[in-house]
Amino acid sequence: MLLLPLLLPVLGAGSLNKDPSYSPSLQVQRLVTVQEGLCIMVPCNLSYPRDGWNESTAAYGYWFKARTNTNTGAPVATNNPSREVEMSARGRFQLTGDPGKGSCSLVIRDAQREDEAQYFFRVERGSHLRHNFVHNWFILQVTALTQKPDVFIPETLEPGQPVTVICVFNWASEECPAPSFSWTGTALSSQGTKPTTYHFSVLSFTPSPQDHDTDLTCHVDFSRKGVSAQRTVRLRVACEYAPRDLVISISRDNTSALKPQENLTHLEARKGQFLRLLCAADSQPPATLSWVLQDRVLSLSHPWGPRTLGLELPGVKAGDSGRYTCRAENRLGSQQRALDLSVQYPPENLRVMVSQANRTVLENLGNGTSLPVLEGQSLRLVCVTHSSPPARLSWTQGGQTVGSSQPSDPGVLELPRVQVEQEGEFTCHAQHPLGSQHISLSLTVHRKLQRGGGVGLGAALGAGVTALLALCSCLVIFGVKTCRKEAHKRAAAEQDVPSTLGPISQGQQHECSAGSSQDHLPPGAATPTPGQGEEQEVYYASLSFQGMRLREPEDQEAPSSTEYSEIKIHKGQPPRGLGFGLQLEKETSGMVPK
Repeated sequence: MLLLPLLLPVLGAGSLNKDPSYSPSLQVQRLVTVQEGLCIMVPCNLSYPRDGWNESTAAYGYWFKARTNTNTGAPVATNNPSREVEMSARGRFQLTGDPGKGSCSLVIRDAQREDEAQYFFRVERGSHLRHNFVHNWFILQVTALTQKPDVFIPETLEPGQPVTVICVFNWASEECPAPSFSWTGTALSSQGTKPTTYHFSVLSFTPSPQDHDTDLTCHVDFSRKGVSAQRTVRLRVACEYAPRDLVISISRDNTSALKPQENLTHLEARKGQFLRLLCAADSQPPATLSWVLQDRVLSLSHPWGPRTLGLELPGVKAGDSGRYTCRAENRLGSQQRALDLSVQYPPENLRVMVSQANRTVLENLGNGTSLPVLEGQSLRLVCVTHSSPPARLSWTQGGQTVGSSQPSDPGVLELPRVQVEQEGEFTCHAQHPLGSQHISLSLTVHRKLQRGGGVGLGAALGAGVTALLALCSCLVIFGVKTCRKEAHKRAAAEQDVPSTLGPISQGQQHECSAGSSQDHLPPGAATPTPGQGEEQEVYYASLSFQGMRLREPEDQEAPSSTEYSEIKIHKGQPPRGLGFGLQLEKETSGMVPK
């Protein structure tokens, strides 16, 4: 069947103009050609004014041959059930379009030579619309049948093995009915023919060696007059043997010829390189060829296809490494060959994984990362990269090679107890014949905060403070004695000089030099008078050490190292004389006084 494409706009119900003065119009292809016995659809669209009808009014359409009287003659197709159609067109011409929706499409089945003519359309709707489109016609041309069905069959048939054959006839319209199929041939004498009513037919049979070089024909019938098309194929039934002479050929670029590799079992290729593998085997019946990587099937051939199977790797990747196996198999046996592919590439994605303080979780670090670590903490550095063959890994610090704790894995560097002296830059080197890389990180060691040493430090400070207070007490007593001696001397001199002045206060009468103990006498203490002996001078002093308490530092990451002490002299009236109090504070280890 031959269907000519018709490029006509589709007009819906909205194309029916509501203006009564609007002139009816119709669009249809002028020349329509169809092969004898086949089916064709003629698309058609029309529009007409709204005059004497509404949406519920029925619309009737008619297709007539040219020069037919539309009042007395019979149309070839219509949707008006009260009108008879021409006898020769019954069951073959059908108005499939709806004139009420602007469609006048026509289907012609089982086209005959006598159908060649000029055709025009008529529309009727309501009380006023009666229009013949005598100037919008088409001519139907019927030609000889030349189209044939297509038969699909394996190139070589295996004796005693069932085979499936398919016969297809292409139709261009769903409105056209399916033809009838039938099969004939010597190989089918015992099975008979298997006609179908679909657009294709499937036939299964089992050939024998005697069927070699015989014909098999698919027949397609289109009409009741015996118009049909057919296709004949020659059967090829060959001798049988298992696959043999399996060969793998290799090409390393897209232009060079393939070179057979009979004894090659290992192949090396650089990452990104083009690679093509071709597998070929001789067998009868033809073997099914397959390429398999590990346990994954990459490609598969068909028994009736070419007897070679290619595998292309346009840009070899690291994941393409592995064992490639070509396998040829038919029902009589199989043969296979394997090729180990190794994809080589320099180090990639070099990075360092870090684990601190025996933690199992690893942290990825990039180049130039600064890594802070507490003094005495354990540290594990693992240098990781991808390359093939594996790169040689090593660690250096400051240009000096650092030995790995695991000789079997030189990329692992362990520092059980990090010391301040180990601060600096650590570099991992990945050396490879195709290129090398390195990655560095800066190690910073912080002193660890010692909370538990506060008690010992406080004891040491207490001993120092005790000695300091003892020295201060001696200095105070010595100053008091010196001041009293000076007071005795002034009093003796004043007895010899008569006073012409009135009484003065003791503070004005007895002045000690700046910084003497006179400034520290408690209120109410008697000022020494002339004549009193030094052996009668008794002074009292008391030392109090206030208790220590722990205080958490406000910033643990930067603990204070400031040390200071404070001595306070309490002025009061103790019953036994002079009293002293002491406060000491040290923040180095988180110890402060209450």
